[in-house]
Amino acid sequence: MAGTVNKAKVERRAREARPRFEQVLTAENETFLWRIDDYPWARSVWNFHPEFEIHLIRKSTGTVFIGDYIGEFSPGHLTIVGGGLPHNWVSHVRAGETVNSRDLVVQFDPQKLRRASTCLPEIGALEKFFELALRGILFFGDTARIGANALEAMGDARGLDRLNQFLQLLELLATSSTYKILSSPGFFPDLNSSALDIMQRCTSYICDHMASDLSLSDVAKVAGMTESTFSRFFQKNAGRSFTDYLTELRIGRACRLLAETQQPVSGICYEVGYFNLSNFNRNFLKRRGTTPSRYRDLALRKCPPSHGPCPKEAK
Repeated sequence: MAGTVNKAKVERRAREARPRFEQVLTAENETFLWRIDDYPWARSVWNFHPEFEIHLIRKSTGTVFIGDYIGEFSPGHLTIVGGGLPHNWVSHVRAGETVNSRDLVVQFDPQKLRRASTCLPEIGALEKFFELALRGILFFGDTARIGANALEAMGDARGLDRLNQFLQLLELLATSSTYKILSSPGFFPDLNSSALDIMQRCTSYICDHMASDLSLSDVAKVAGMTESTFSRFFQKNAGRSFTDYLTELRIGRACRLLAETQQPVSGICYEVGYFNLSNFNRNFLKRRGTTPSRYRDLALRKCPPSHGPCPKEAK
């Protein structure tokens, strides 16, 4: 009985943990911050900061939220997130479970590089890349593979060698042709602690309960708002309606289960919160352009349509 009570406390604390503005402290003699994080930890929340962040998932699977983008991640997932863009990577772990060294993170202030470009004009070529990164960028193929190796090697480097490796990584990402822009250009959330707190509690609740018959009124109660007020609040801060958000989350989870398990499609349908197989198939086809069965066939050949390289957007 004690174990059940402790588990409930851990889950409650995880849902109620207040997110905060992340203060990124870079040493005076360094251009960027390099670190490896466990999951979960205090900063594993819906957060933002003015610094840019290059983020590599080293292990685990789960759901990534960047601006109004929702997707699934697995080892090798490489992104860059621009300053001020809210983000979070959620592994679906059991209460009390820790994924050691899940994330490799590099954070840097682009203003330092912009100032340096007045003396080193070659650095100015990164400006268009920085503009795109304000919406978040996901990398694929060789870029993700080479970028991941470069990030790992950077941890042992020091001084000018470390800086050189960092600049080479930026050049790799900036010149890549295998990437996808993530968040919508018109996404402007409320970047204040109160709004972030409510969004963190609500999105955690949605993730925990999406397999049930979840409704807008259920989540509005978590937010402490009326349905109409919460609907407007959620649209502004998630960049999409509650219904669209929940559907994308469910379909994304279904993609992961189809690719990584042998569960029948009917079982996955119910596990992600659909109670009608026809409705599940219809929504899946609309979101992914193929049927769940076809998606699984493609995944077995290592080329699911939502995970393969995406055509680049114009730079």
